[in-house]
Amino acid sequence: MNPVNRSCTIEPLCCATRTLIERYTLPEMGNLWTDTYKLKTWLQVEIAVCEAQAELGYIPADAVAEIKAKANFDPKRVLEIEAEVRHDMIAFLTNVNEYVGDAGRYIHLGLTSSDVLDTALALQLVASLDVLMTQLEALIHAIRYQAQQHRNTVMIGRSHGIHAEPITFGFKLAGWLAEVLRHRDRLCHQKRSIAVGKISGAVGTYANVDPQIEAIACQNLGLEPDTASTQVVSRDRHAEFVQTLALLAASIERFAVEIRNLQRTDVLEVEEYFAKGQKGSSAMPHKRNPIRSERLTGMARVVRSHAGTALENVALWHERDISHSSAERVILPDACILTHFMLVEITDLVKNLLVYPENMTRNMNLYGGVVFSQRVLLTLVEKGMSREDAYAVVQSCAHQAWNQPNGDFHHLIRHDARVAQHLSAAEIESCFDPQHHLKHLDQIYQRLGI
Repeated sequence: MNPVNRSCTIEPLCCATRTLIERYTLPEMGNLWTDTYKLKTWLQVEIAVCEAQAELGYIPADAVAEIKAKANFDPKRVLEIEAEVRHDMIAFLTNVNEYVGDAGRYIHLGLTSSDVLDTALALQLVASLDVLMTQLEALIHAIRYQAQQHRNTVMIGRSHGIHAEPITFGFKLAGWLAEVLRHRDRLCHQKRSIAVGKISGAVGTYANVDPQIEAIACQNLGLEPDTASTQVVSRDRHAEFVQTLALLAASIERFAVEIRNLQRTDVLEVEEYFAKGQKGSSAMPHKRNPIRSERLTGMARVVRSHAGTALENVALWHERDISHSSAERVILPDACILTHFMLVEITDLVKNLLVYPENMTRNMNLYGGVVFSQRVLLTLVEKGMSREDAYAVVQSCAHQAWNQPNGDFHHLIRHDARVAQHLSAAEIESCFDPQHHLKHLDQIYQRLGI
């Protein structure tokens, strides 16, 4: 077979995508993007159109019965024909007619290739969304469970990578949960937006096909007719679809980067589960690396890159060209399969995450609890000291303690004469109580229903 032609066959997947399917066995999504499944959707559309035509009296009902009884295809045979005719739809129809015989003349009547390709693609994308939404629900459950388990697990919050003020690990996870719930809404919207077919002919004018045929066929396929198609369904729909997956991948990356940072040796507040017999390094036996989180970070970059291509596919010439087609054969299966794999990975990662509350407490209290500086500042102001003077006193003590081997902000505050003029020992101690920072977190949990 001509190798150049093979690169344009029905549905080439990039090597990385095939590796994911083969190595990690994710048939729920991978099977939706095989040649066989795609051809099944093509045949499904062709038969739906034939049924609509028969219902409206355009073709004999017994011919449709014969088509439904005999219609079939052989993916290898389709490729053989395509090698000669250099047209995937013609190759497919030729092979189907080899099974059907004379009644095959009613198949594809009045249609153009994109009627079948775009309508069938919608079926693939809807099926892919179903798989993604099922896995997203598993992720929602995993995050919700961990957020409940660690509702009161106190840790330090960080901004700019620097210790800020106390939070809980459950609060951090609550933010993740809110984010994935928004993604569920986005995927639900996408299922409506992408579930669109077109059976409107060569440039979308219905010149050779009754609009009622489109309406009946789409209804039977679970789709809506496109409002105003050209020869193709406009690619803004597909661009939005890929951008939605890219945004989901970006959130997964955010979670993965957080885990990577919290797993650093000098932090070690959480850690990816390290399986029995797992090895972290070929050279250093002690290594326990966040490899799954790093893998997710890299994959997110790939999914995001596909969003750019999908946007460029929107601007086709006139009523259509095929510049989008070759790109979509890579980006759509890739984006769906990669996003699904990322969801599976992050779900398992969250479910089995190792959490170290003792290390969280240790890190929060570095340098004698400098992270309670704002509470000391505000209490001094409440007791009558000017904000400028209070800030200067607290900053001076904090910077003396900061990054010193024996730095102790708590000790410095307790023994500062300027502080003692305004605060009692008990009032100073209350400034270092992390529970003050957590008193309103229940409201966030209530919003999330956990």
